[in-house]
Amino acid sequence: MNPRYPSIEHLAIRARQRMPGFAYDYLAGGCMAEVNLAKNTTDIRAVELQPAYLRDYAGASQKTTLFGREYASPFGIAPVGLQGLMWPKSCEILARTARAHNIPFVLSTVTTASIEKVAELTGGDFWFQLYHPADDSLRDKILRRAADAGCKTLVLLADTPTFGYRPKEIKNGLSVPPKMTLSNIVQMCLHPTWSFSQLFAGGIPEFATLKPYIPAGLSMKHLGLFMNKTFSGRLNESRIRAIRDQWKGNLVVKGIVNPEDAEHAISLGIDGLIVSNHGGRQLDQGQSTVKSTAALVKEFRGRTKIMMDSGIRSGSDIAVAMASGAEFVFLGRAPMFGVCAMGSKGGDQVVEIIQKQLQQVMEQLGCERLEDLPRHLAS
Repeated sequence: MNPRYPSIEHLAIRARQRMPGFAYDYLAGGCMAEVNLAKNTTDIRAVELQPAYLRDYAGASQKTTLFGREYASPFGIAPVGLQGLMWPKSCEILARTARAHNIPFVLSTVTTASIEKVAELTGGDFWFQLYHPADDSLRDKILRRAADAGCKTLVLLADTPTFGYRPKEIKNGLSVPPKMTLSNIVQMCLHPTWSFSQLFAGGIPEFATLKPYIPAGLSMKHLGLFMNKTFSGRLNESRIRAIRDQWKGNLVVKGIVNPEDAEHAISLGIDGLIVSNHGGRQLDQGQSTVKSTAALVKEFRGRTKIMMDSGIRSGSDIAVAMASGAEFVFLGRAPMFGVCAMGSKGGDQVVEIIQKQLQQVMEQLGCERLEDLPRHLAS
């Protein structure tokens, strides 16, 4: 671990120095006034844990089993869209990181590495998150590719029925590739490492998984219209049922935050839920995920796997999420901060930071097993 960047906050500062403003804003920003973005982390950090200093203690283990697969730690790398826009080859870097550290990697439909490339880098040991297309035939083509590539866990995204209203992205004219406005050109000139890496290492970022289905020669305006039309498919019970009927692996629904949705999803035979509000990027007045998780756990724990993302930046945050009932967690921005700050070594840096922090918290609490963390919630 590089001691120059001993926390995710240090990595975020360095990432901001190395990235054009439009790329950093896309990574770090939320929707509307960014109320929910801030609430996710502040609510996690308002939760208190209670140590047991005099209890017999044999040491802590982070190993955990999820869907029959043992992982080194109870966290994985969450799906992030447009990763190659933020740092060249960042999706590929993080796929390698996950495999090297034995944690799950979740590939987004709308990121910049293809299903096949990530399958190659992970030996087929990856999860895939599906933005449900409006056209069922396109859905089936993508699902066949994921299955053929070895994917065992499919994540259905529920929390993007509309595209979030994000003022920073609107102001920056965010697109793929970035619009050549005077402001964006100046930002790229002021960040030559990013610009040269894009030119010589990454190339122009593109929606790699979707490339076979995008008509050639579209202008940026028409590409945007194509994406809006293609992914206007709102997830609902009939669509989940149709996917459950054909998908033979684990099926997870992500973006669930209320009991009614959870009950519907479980009744359709899903294997797990990821409690998420899309990192504060969709509904500004929504509840933080740690509060949603605590409420859902009371009603549904034992009926399905309950996982969580959004707002997690440290090992302490993971301990709190699991003490609140989450059985596994995912981090999106934190690994990206690492890659944007340190390039190919950034993913390793983040995993090592988070593991060391979580280990220290468990040892401080006197907690030997992850499933015992709820016993350490301060009343």
